Amino acid sequence: MPRKTLIKVFAVLAVLAIAFASFTALGGKSSMPSVTANAGEAPTITPPSGDAPAELKSEDIITGTGVEVLPTSTLTVHYTLMKWSSGEILESSWSSGQPATFPLSGVITGWQEGLPGAKVGGRRLLVIPPSQGYGAMAGHPLEKETLIFVVDIIAVS
Repeated sequence: MPRKTLIKVFAVLAVLAIAFASFTALGGKSSMPSVTANAGEAPTITPPSGDAPAELKSEDIITGTGVEVLPTSTLTVHYTLMKWSSGEILESSWSSGQPATFPLSGVITGWQEGLPGAKVGGRRLLVIPPSQGYGAMAGHPLEKETLIFVVDIIAVS
């Protein structure tokens, strides 16, 4: 087999192996939302498909380089909230143009566990199961909903 053909065959096999590993890591049942990485702009979120994950998922879309979020931090962030079940955007601070400021200890568990380690300038995707979202608040309209948050860290104190 010519060398160029052999290289192409190995490249195709490598791509297939990565695709298979990704598919199996997700249990073959769901696809995580994809999020744009345009710093300083509202994110575009492509809704997920399949079953929602049962555990908290956290992924840096943009890796920040500033001050790190700690469990005791007060944050200033821009965020967008999407429902897993419908792909509907429920809320976004980008729409009002006003970021939100709050102590991390005063928000849902999914944020408290998913944001430490993020840094100013970063954008983090959080997929939060009901038990770490509003599930603890009986009667809350989102108590049974898996939540997708995209959080841009603006300031940490």
